[in-house]
Amino acid sequence: MKNYFNKFFVIISPLFILNFLILLQNSQAQWVQTNGPNGCYPQCNAISGTNIFIGTYDKGIFLSTNNGANWTAVNNGITNLSVYALAISGTNIFAGTHGGGVFLSTNNGINWNAVNNGLTNLEVYSLAVTGSNIFAGTYSSGLFLSSNNGGNWITANNGLTGYFVRALAFSGTNLFAGTAYNGLFLSTNNGTNWTPTALTTQYMNTISVSGTRIFAGAINDLYLSTNNGTNWTALGLTNKYIRSVVTSGTNIFAGTDEGIFLSTNNGTNWTMVGQSNQFYMTLVSLGTNIIAGIYGKGMFFSTNNGTNWTEINNGLANIDIYALASSGTNILAGTPDLGVFLSTNNGMIWTAVNNGISLYINAITISGTSIFAGGPSGVWLSTNGGSNWTLSLMYINPNIYSIAVSGTNIYAGGNGKVFISTNYGTIWITDSIVLTNQNILALANSGTNLFAGTGGTGVLLSTNNGLNWSAKNNGLTNLNVHSLAFMGTNLFAGTIGGGVFVSTNNGTNWTAVNNGLSNLIVYSLAASGTNLFAGTEGGVFLSKNNGINWVIKNQGFTLIPTINSLSISNGYIFSGTLAHSVWLRSYSEITGIQKISELVPSSYFLSQNYPNPFNPITNIRYELLKSGLVNLVVFDVLGREIELLVNEKQNAGTYEITFNASQYSSGIYFYRLTTDNFSDTKKMLMIK
Repeated sequence: MKNYFNKFFVIISPLFILNFLILLQNSQAQWVQTNGPNGCYPQCNAISGTNIFIGTYDKGIFLSTNNGANWTAVNNGITNLSVYALAISGTNIFAGTHGGGVFLSTNNGINWNAVNNGLTNLEVYSLAVTGSNIFAGTYSSGLFLSSNNGGNWITANNGLTGYFVRALAFSGTNLFAGTAYNGLFLSTNNGTNWTPTALTTQYMNTISVSGTRIFAGAINDLYLSTNNGTNWTALGLTNKYIRSVVTSGTNIFAGTDEGIFLSTNNGTNWTMVGQSNQFYMTLVSLGTNIIAGIYGKGMFFSTNNGTNWTEINNGLANIDIYALASSGTNILAGTPDLGVFLSTNNGMIWTAVNNGISLYINAITISGTSIFAGGPSGVWLSTNGGSNWTLSLMYINPNIYSIAVSGTNIYAGGNGKVFISTNYGTIWITDSIVLTNQNILALANSGTNLFAGTGGTGVLLSTNNGLNWSAKNNGLTNLNVHSLAFMGTNLFAGTIGGGVFVSTNNGTNWTAVNNGLSNLIVYSLAASGTNLFAGTEGGVFLSKNNGINWVIKNQGFTLIPTINSLSISNGYIFSGTLAHSVWLRSYSEITGIQKISELVPSSYFLSQNYPNPFNPITNIRYELLKSGLVNLVVFDVLGREIELLVNEKQNAGTYEITFNASQYSSGIYFYRLTTDNFSDTKKMLMIK
């Protein structure tokens, strides 16, 4: 088993890279999920043959058929994705959820159906199966029994009425139920009656049966019984929160809130193995190999009894991304529990870069070789690509939500305050004026103007580096501002429930610009040239005319995600999502540039637009002999640049872009194509 697993990883890694590169090549017309950042919040597991199922908090169920090397989400039909319990009986798989009750799959997790008839409490924390009977332990309503695969449920609470049943396990014909606050109970007649065991006052988390040994994990120790629960012995994991227990031969593994512990002598002595100060929520025993699920970090594999661990999170790209930032080939992603991840190859590989930093990150900004990240403890600074972090600004009341950079000035928005550093974070002005009792969720600057978006009092402006502030909300009918972005002299504000607003006079007046923006909950904005992107609760929208019109750009998303953050870099636009990690899409394609042909033309060429004259949409085609930086600009008759259509590196080939001139008046316009080796200008006529 050990050799097979190691060889498998050697084989699959190049194959995955090849498949990901193919995905990138084929992503011209859709979003593609990058390989991460990876991780999850595992809660429970179940094994059926070579299939391993894990239930996670808020991300549903994942299946691995190759010892955890790869994972696939299997959630079709599950309406509640917080899965706290799994149980298998023959070809039936049962899942207990936090608020959705019990779901059943009869085809290996491909499809699920709710089976809750008679189940009056849908918060299911534990499951156990024997023969045709399935038991479900609930929050505050005790135990329920179904004898027909969940078709109908009845209570089985004589002795458990009103209890919170956190754990269930069979040992022969004995059924044990672990409760919160009320200890461990035993039923010898299939749940008809219950009697308390000697563990009467314990807060029970888990029960595991191995032969004649029964392990009961509580919040203060691990207990062992070898006589069906008549007597119990504490095993010496004092004050440890025991969440999971498995055995492997003579070895006992206990997952706790402080790490994973191993005993090789039936619990007499324990040694910590794996990562310390991590919460091990679930454990899987595969012969001599162990899979461990760490809350917030995902799944890990050991072939040598926990001495060494290998991360096995491929396919578990379903975590929350709160912040994105890019510089050159580096993409950084901030998460609410897993810290900061770095990719140097457009998301093909992500690496955690968390040495010295909090694992809760709200904001990331890059300036030169400096990276600033904000979270509950303040602002961290890295000057070596995220390899190491130092706490630049300590602030724990309660959080840093936004960061902006202007030259050597760094601005950090917290709860009612904006902190300022004028020397790249070496010294901060920590006695800044209280602006509001609202969180500073967004910051943007232009020249000497610094704008702050708040979580309830709109937009604030400072013209003297944060010393004084004034509200700028005329026309801003929604004051819950989560994002700000400049595009030229126009300032855009994304709100929660009011969509996008624009100000053309530094916030003095605001106008809603939501035509086509079908989702008005806007968490993020990103501007590049004349293209403005909005990340919403309903995916990504694009405006090419200052927000006057919006077009939805969700092609490729398997489920339309909430977009928390956006970043444009390396010819791609990246989306940081809620619960679905990071996705990318070709920037050229999403902004209307289509690559017509991969064939290398014999020369550079700029075609006449068609149709011409036009009203108000026309197409411009051009051919590139060599790869390089491409610039395509539209000018008015006075020679003023009115729209930047292309400004990026492109490979050799033939391209076409659509120009929408609906916001301009009739007349003559010019468009000019410029590359490293070529420049040409042509005239076009719009007649409305």
